[in-house]
Parts: sequence; C-alpha cells; structure tokens
Amino acid sequence: QGQLVESGGGLVQAGGSLRLSCAASGIIFSTFSVSTMAWYRQAPGKQRELVARIHSGGDADYADSVQGRFTISRDTRKRVMFLQLNSLKPEDTAVYSCTLIWQGTNAYWGQGTQVTVSS
Repeated sequence: QGQLVESGGGLVQAGGSLRLSCAASGIIFSTFSVSTMAWYRQAPGKQRELVARIHSGGDADYADSVQGRFTISRDTRKRVMFLQLNSLKPEDTAVYSCTLIWQGTNAYWGQGTQVTVSS
C-alpha cells in the first residue's frame, strides 16, 4: 500500500524559514515519475488550499499568497518532494499536506505536518 509521509514542520518566528519533505513509499517509480505532486495547507476554520504543485517535468506553480517566498522541488529518483518556506508570516500557520495526483485524482495524501509561525 502506497503512502506519503511529511516531515519538517515546526514552530518558527515570523521571517524565518522551514523546509518540508514528503517521502513516498510503496508507490512504484513509473507512477511517481509521471505524477504531479502538490502541497496543500489548511488553517483552523478555513478551507484547504493549494499552496504549490510541481509537474513531472519540473514545472511548478504557486498560490499568489506564497509566490516568491516558497519553492517546491522534487527528487524523482528518491521519490521525495520538498517545500522550502522562506519569509514566513503568521498567516502561513496551517497543517501542510502533500499529495500525489495520478490520472486526475489525488491518489495519495500524507498525514500532514504542522507549521506554526509566531509574530
């Protein structure tokens, strides 16, 4: 059974940085290598929102709220995806989850990692 596991969350002051990781296991390489990967986040009382996604070829897009501050990347050979969070703001506080999008559906989700930014 395939799964995604996030790590790297924590508590940081405003203006600080974190690096989140999303490691895939039990997902065959041929699926991972052609899939789009994405990070979502959900803050208390708010809907889940797309933060960033990266396509199999490496092209990435970002939510306007994080453009220029966050960077998504992937190491397909190692089946890992990253999200570098810089210049963090209190409004970035949320549970961040990674997902693998296969044939148009969110085939796998991680359990989420908490990011808390203090002012």
